[in-house]
Amino acid sequence: MAKQEQLIQDIGNMTVLELAELVKALETKFGVSAAMPIAAAGAAAAPEAGAKKEEEKSEYKVELTEGGADKIKVIKALRSVTTLGLTEAKAAVEGAPSVIAEAASKDDAKKMKEALEAAGAKVKLS
Repeated sequence: MAKQEQLIQDIGNMTVLELAELVKALETKFGVSAAMPIAAAGAAAAPEAGAKKEEEKSEYKVELTEGGADKIKVIKALRSVTTLGLTEAKAAVEGAPSVIAEAASKDDAKKMKEALEAAGAKVKLS
């Protein structure tokens, strides 16, 4: 148990970039993917103006900026909107800020944000 606690503490002290590299290394090592399956986006129309371009954004990065007071609820919510396992979800919540999805569709990003904020977390879409 002490070994797990040390590992969790080490992960909690990592930067977002270091966490992203760790995830890639784990994906390679174990032949799995931490990415949430996302439907292929259709062909995007040419943007007409700067404001239009922002409205037509089809992919969003979802970032958990704060885990909130009740981390167990946030972990459960995170697991319900992603394919993360318990350990990964716990590490993401305890290691906030952390990127939950790199390229989520508008609807998926909105659902993730709503579910996580309902559990008490703070989420940023970009």
